[in-house]
Amino acid sequence: MQTVEEPWVKRHRGRLRVFFGFAAGVGKTYGMLAEAHELLLMGKNVVIGYIEPHDRPDTNRLVEGLPQIPPKKILYKQMVLTEPDIDQIIQQKPEIVLIDELAHTNAEGSRNRKRYQDVDELLNAGIDVFTTVNVQHIESLNDIVEEVTGIEVKETIPDTFLQQATIKVIDVEPDELIERLEQGKIYANENAKRALQHFFIPQKLDQLRGLAIQRASDHINRISGKTLRIQSKLLTVVNDAFPRMTEKCIRWTARLAQGLGAEWTVIQIRTQEDTPTNIPLADKLGAEVISIEEDDSFETIVEFAKMTGVTDIIMGKNLRQPWYEKIFTEAFDDRLLKRLNDTELHLIPFNEEKQSWFFKTRTVIEGGGKDLSIAVGGVFLATIVTELMQYLHVGDQNLMLVYIFFILLVARTTSGYFWSALSSILSVLSFNWFFVEPLYSLTVYKQGYPITLLIMFVVALMISNLMVRLKKQADSSMEKEHQMEILYELNKQYVLAESRKQILDISATYLSRLLDREVIIFDPRAKVESVHCVSNKQSVLDKKDEAAVAFWAAKNQKEAGNGTDTLIGAKGFYLPIVASGKTLAVLGIERNANLELENDQLNYLKLVLTQIAVILEQTELKEEKEQVELENEREKVRSNLLRAVSHDLRTPLTVISGIAETLGIGTDLKEETRQKLLKDIQEESQWLIRMVENLLSITRINMDTMKVTKTAEPVEEIIEAVYKHLKKVYPDGQVEIHLPEEVIFIQADPILIEQALFNLVENAFRHGEKNQLVKLTVYQEKEQTVFEIENRGEIPLKQFQKIQSNLTSTNEVPVDSKNGLGIGLSIVKTIIHAHNGKMEMTVGEGKTLVRIYLK
Repeated sequence: MQTVEEPWVKRHRGRLRVFFGFAAGVGKTYGMLAEAHELLLMGKNVVIGYIEPHDRPDTNRLVEGLPQIPPKKILYKQMVLTEPDIDQIIQQKPEIVLIDELAHTNAEGSRNRKRYQDVDELLNAGIDVFTTVNVQHIESLNDIVEEVTGIEVKETIPDTFLQQATIKVIDVEPDELIERLEQGKIYANENAKRALQHFFIPQKLDQLRGLAIQRASDHINRISGKTLRIQSKLLTVVNDAFPRMTEKCIRWTARLAQGLGAEWTVIQIRTQEDTPTNIPLADKLGAEVISIEEDDSFETIVEFAKMTGVTDIIMGKNLRQPWYEKIFTEAFDDRLLKRLNDTELHLIPFNEEKQSWFFKTRTVIEGGGKDLSIAVGGVFLATIVTELMQYLHVGDQNLMLVYIFFILLVARTTSGYFWSALSSILSVLSFNWFFVEPLYSLTVYKQGYPITLLIMFVVALMISNLMVRLKKQADSSMEKEHQMEILYELNKQYVLAESRKQILDISATYLSRLLDREVIIFDPRAKVESVHCVSNKQSVLDKKDEAAVAFWAAKNQKEAGNGTDTLIGAKGFYLPIVASGKTLAVLGIERNANLELENDQLNYLKLVLTQIAVILEQTELKEEKEQVELENEREKVRSNLLRAVSHDLRTPLTVISGIAETLGIGTDLKEETRQKLLKDIQEESQWLIRMVENLLSITRINMDTMKVTKTAEPVEEIIEAVYKHLKKVYPDGQVEIHLPEEVIFIQADPILIEQALFNLVENAFRHGEKNQLVKLTVYQEKEQTVFEIENRGEIPLKQFQKIQSNLTSTNEVPVDSKNGLGIGLSIVKTIIHAHNGKMEMTVGEGKTLVRIYLK
């Protein structure tokens, strides 16, 4: 039977041991199997999860004798592929499992795209994993490996995955490795020949070997705490216009951060609107990514470096920078050196060209029919207005300003720089054609006009450029303001929400309307808590298969489903809502080829998820606090009852015991004395019976919630029951009852309220003036029903206050059935509290007044 672990329970994570080499054939799998045999002899539960099938006799012999979990078979393009059966391994839960080839890409149709993701699941399940990997598969070394070998390695694993691993380096001399290859111990003959010609060259193997040893040394030093730990803070500055430079700088910084054990951040300067704000490579290598707009990016970087104490800045140096940029603009790195004197600057050379201006312009023109009409129409209107002004003799000096004004309008109403630049060119040509002599010719004879037209063109370009920049900044500010307004409104709704259910319903409804698609929220057990569909469409996410994806996301605290590397066949995209290392819920969003999530939507979605996580965590903490307060209240009730019972039981039992002893030895007692003693026994026994009734009434209160089962009861019936009970116990007691004329119903447990009222009237009989009238009055006051008991004589208020505050000092006045208020008022207080009511007592002017308020 498979055991399903609760995803919200914090489990011990398994340990990862990596057998690390610099090339195929060094003996990684052999060393892993040999160590597994040693552990098996020591009594460890070791199994083989997957070993890559090799035609290597020595390795195959070591496979024998080790228990194996059969791999899963996957049919792909008429081929049967094998992959480790992760579910079966988790079900058997061995101490150690062997998984070969960590960087392998799984067959299509597998749950995860990469094998290291399978291994991560096993580690999360608390299983130790032994695995193998070569240096060329480390993500941060990918570019260096390509330079050394001339081969771009596609299968890589993120450096962050190996941060907590223990590494065992499997090393061999390159000459010995080549000798193994020539003997056919690594590849078959044909493959061996190709490998000897391309990859297995002594010089390349030496470089890869040094790279592997250096990387293992850095890793071991960091794990053992021997890294220098100089207070370093690294900052990598990249530009989305140079993707190759971005990858090179990030990998270079990752290697430096690994060696120094330093934190590092990547700032991406966005020059294109469709550029994602996250960089997957940087995330894989453990960096924090910040995305900023190109405008004022320099000042932003300088202020960030000063504020966070950056010690090193890493950025690219383009060796193909155009000559005009070198002449007219100061280099970005030179500007940084002037502003950040105490910060070291590392320049990574690269050769890469920006996207051509022609391609960008062509893209704009292809989609800019409307903008083209505005640009040409603006120039045409400017010409008409200028003709009219010239006809009215407004003045030649103002004609040029009309064109500049219309260029501003074009820049304001179109997108991008191209159309405002086009309108500037057309405006200069139009002005020259229609208003500069000779008219209707581009030839200029008048002295000084060529300079005037040139200045007009430059001014028009500068003003249009400024307008476009201001428009972009305004649009960006409006978008951020809109997002903040939505978050503010959402938070206001969260504040008004009283339960987890309301919070999740608000979130699902809000996100569904915002993204225009179905949104579903599961609890950590993958049970649906809230779902909202668009336009009353049938749910596509409220299915058993989708719930399984949500459960995986909750258990592993990672994204899953459509658009990720895990369970990509799902119809939804699932994100765990995590706070303080605990999965609180899972958010599912409908996602497919027709309903893709844009980058800005993903970023905003994660921002909202953070808000939801905070609110849910606060709700849980509030519930835990209420539970603790409830437990404290229950403990107070228990201690109060035990204290009262200890007093109230002692007195009557002592009296009965003493009288029984007297009757046993007193043979010469008078009949009158004997009868009096027997009457005292009867009275004390009846008192004990009533006390037991009081204690039994408490059992009607749910001690887990301190609540009672309420029903609508007429007050007259409750008072009648109290009166009959009083006449039976105190036939000589005088009670005057006042009820309102109209019928009053209260939500209460009638038996408990009868017991509470009886106890109060009984206290009035016993502790008030003898043979005096006790008044019981019921009336309505501000939607509350008030029960008022009044008697002559002042009942000890000090004892009542002790009961109210649960005082337990050794000097308190005894609280028992004969000398004080006793268990009666303790029971009343508990009953009234369970009904969410209030009790108060006033003493003065020779009388005592007790009021009970019930809603």
